[in-house]
Amino acid sequence: MTQAIRLAINGASGRMGRTLLALVREDRRFELVHAVVAAGSEHDGMPVYGELPTSLRYARDWDAAPAVDVVVDFSGPDGLSAALTYCMEHGVALVTGTTGIDAALDARLGSAGQRIAVLRAANFSLGVAVLTRLLREAAAALPDWDLEIVEAHHGRKEDAPSGTALALGHAAASARHTTLEKDGVYVREGRPGARRSGSIGFAVVRGGDVVGEHTALLLGQGERVELSHRATDRSIFARGALEAAAWLAGHKPGTYDIDDLLQTRQAKAAG
Repeated sequence: MTQAIRLAINGASGRMGRTLLALVREDRRFELVHAVVAAGSEHDGMPVYGELPTSLRYARDWDAAPAVDVVVDFSGPDGLSAALTYCMEHGVALVTGTTGIDAALDARLGSAGQRIAVLRAANFSLGVAVLTRLLREAAAALPDWDLEIVEAHHGRKEDAPSGTALALGHAAASARHTTLEKDGVYVREGRPGARRSGSIGFAVVRGGDVVGEHTALLLGQGERVELSHRATDRSIFARGALEAAAWLAGHKPGTYDIDDLLQTRQAKAAG
């Protein structure tokens, strides 16, 4: 029998953390060995699965962490920094979906792949990963078509455009040998004039309880191509993160993304 992957969850009391805890409890691939919450959290020291007094307890740091194969992180910049330090010191693989980090932490993550396996993603939906791949191909094949990325989320979301929309934009820009810094358009109001050739526009919708919708519009003369993904259940992001963790555990040091996981799945399906 294959030994279970020893998993630690960083940001365990957050929305994604709680979803991960619920899923991993039924996932025989993993053994949950550590669950980290922010310092001062009301969960610190409490049983992870409350109805079981002997169950694993939440911890506020990594000091008492047992042996771990892979860390899944959905915390914040400070939490990610601490988890990265632990992973680097102990040779542990890291899967992270934390965003909003500064340049210094981004650089640390970028160089960490020299010593450990690191997988970063703005969105862990496997469907979004396929959408990104398709958009990259379409943007390169239709370089002179206008490109607009439209995204919708619930009314409580604070950032705009979403991290996923920006990741899509970066993928399209790279396929066209340009950058969003040069060709991204984020605001249109008043009389902005005719659309600049080669620009990549973003449109944002906020309201209700929308989980997440992203559509890339490639608009030519007399025709257009629409590539869309709609999330209807937030658990898809946690499921994708666990797929990434199961895949990354045991990998050699390097910097990976969801597309690497997809390529492995595709190769396996092809026999």
